[in-house]
Amino acid sequence: MTGQGTDVLSLVYTSSASQPFRETALVQLLTECRRNNAAVDVTGMLLYRGGRFIQVLEGVADTVRELAERIRRDPRHHDMRVLLEERVSQRRFPDWTMGYRALRGGEDAAPEGYRDSFADLDADSDEDTARRALAELTLWFRVRSAASVDA
Repeated sequence: MTGQGTDVLSLVYTSSASQPFRETALVQLLTECRRNNAAVDVTGMLLYRGGRFIQVLEGVADTVRELAERIRRDPRHHDMRVLLEERVSQRRFPDWTMGYRALRGGEDAAPEGYRDSFADLDADSDEDTARRALAELTLWFRVRSAASVDA
């Protein structure tokens, strides 16, 4: 895998689905993302809840920016907004082509102290808020993923 050194760009964006996604459509989208991203050595995480997406893309800067622009033009969603773009020393999601978690309420709600919505990212959040949100979502996703594997 390339892009493991200082040339790794991490880009986080949020967007709204053009229409509600059913579980089968989300699985299809995830399959497409994994296939396409593996071909260009992009890793990341995809979260979906209540018609909103948040995605982390990691890889070589030019590749990630080109992918983000292609995503921006995708008619399946709108109101794409880049929350954070930063160089990182290593990938946060090196083992995934694309991690995925459909966020739901009820028993699957986030533990106390962790976010389970994107509400505070709708406002014009600053870069520190976006970094904190990414750290919390990353931790939440990894804990949930590990728990579902152990179950």
